[in-house]
Amino acid sequence: MRSIWRTLDRALARDIGLVCLADCLVGVSYGAIAVGSGFPFWAPMVMSLLVFAGASQFMFVGIVAAGGNPFAAVLAGLLVNARHLPFGFAIGDVLGKRWGARLAGSHLMIDESVAFALAQAETQRRRAAYWACGIGLFACWNLGVVVGAFAGTAISDTDAFGLDAAFPAVLLALVLPSLRDRAARLPVLLGVLAALVATPFLPAGLPVLLALVGVLAGVAAREPEPEAEPQEVR
Repeated sequence: MRSIWRTLDRALARDIGLVCLADCLVGVSYGAIAVGSGFPFWAPMVMSLLVFAGASQFMFVGIVAAGGNPFAAVLAGLLVNARHLPFGFAIGDVLGKRWGARLAGSHLMIDESVAFALAQAETQRRRAAYWACGIGLFACWNLGVVVGAFAGTAISDTDAFGLDAAFPAVLLALVLPSLRDRAARLPVLLGVLAALVATPFLPAGLPVLLALVGVLAGVAAREPEPEAEPQEVR
């Protein structure tokens, strides 16, 4: 583990630190919203330790607080987390070969840790970025949830403070830099359009999965690499 921290350079460590700080603030909003919506004080903390998936946790709280069935809320959360299946194939090499490390690494598998890992070219840097981001986010998220849960007992109307907008705002901030890449714009726009069109007609959680058609469109639109011409033997 010590070699992982040594592999991080200052710029990468700074970027991970900023994301951890933003995630801590989102955790505060989640804890406050959960307790303010009528959940027991301990509920958001336990979910954060065992689930550690912000989108699914927000969705569960939102559906149950709106009067939805808890089983439907769990199913919606599982559908949203289905994206972790391709994540596992994409970054399987950074989790190591021991079962303990693979279980711990799977629990830390979220959008930000996967994104930082995939952005690195070398295997050692991929591993360092993934574990540093995952451990940092796990600590900061749970710390934020504890603070938010305390705040939720004192705040009667969390919507008045805009706490419900914190999570989508962070996700938007993560997506915007990728739009500089021309090849990424088509998948993003198609995914957004599909989710917006489906939102009025599908249960919560399904429009997010439907947005994955943008990924399929991006793969289909990718130009195949030119094959190397065989060298003439003299």
